[in-house]
Amino acid sequence: MLLAIDTSTRYSGVALADEERVVSCRVWYSDMNHTMELMPQIAESLEAQDIDVASLQGVAVSLGPGGFSALRVGMSVAKGLAMTGRIKIVGVCTLDLEAFPFLDSGLPVCALLEAGRNELASAHFAPGGERTKEDIIRPLEEILGTITEPSLICGEGAHGRTQQIKEMLGHLAVVVQPSPAARLWSLLAIARQRLESGQADDLADLQPYYLRMPSIGGPKIRDRKVQNP
Repeated sequence: MLLAIDTSTRYSGVALADEERVVSCRVWYSDMNHTMELMPQIAESLEAQDIDVASLQGVAVSLGPGGFSALRVGMSVAKGLAMTGRIKIVGVCTLDLEAFPFLDSGLPVCALLEAGRNELASAHFAPGGERTKEDIIRPLEEILGTITEPSLICGEGAHGRTQQIKEMLGHLAVVVQPSPAARLWSLLAIARQRLESGQADDLADLQPYYLRMPSIGGPKIRDRKVQNP
């Protein structure tokens, strides 16, 4: 059984899957209460399947970009479980999770996540999944300004912006509404693929993917940065 943990946005979730299917999926809206909410949800999910942490094949965790405190909570819990149960850990960028269900659509994919300050984090993928640009944080108009061919726009950052996106891109935009549950399913699928190919992450080295540092303590930095959880 594989456990997935996602605290990269306000829509948190945990899920369990065996080798054939997802057997448990819990998603909830968290208003800055990840610390209090996450462990009970994990404990109840494991209890419902009558398994313990040591029985897991591994734990998968979303790396972000996302809220700094929320990512630290998810990462700390995932690492703690991996260490306690002596199981493997896999971390996956949340932008990859948003894009994953659509990589075989035949269209380029642009995944969006909220980044605060009226900006969005974005990742661009060619059909099949290869990244075509560096992940960035920019205002929506700057991100969409680089799109010159029909593309699928997805991710939590697209929510509430469908009209704006279509006004800017016209017929070039195919907008898909986000699903926190689908993001968890993607996390399970990608993690299982990596575990089966021997690509588990190093417990000590795995870090959240922030894209920029917190504003407290320094100026905004748009390049990839990591911090200890």
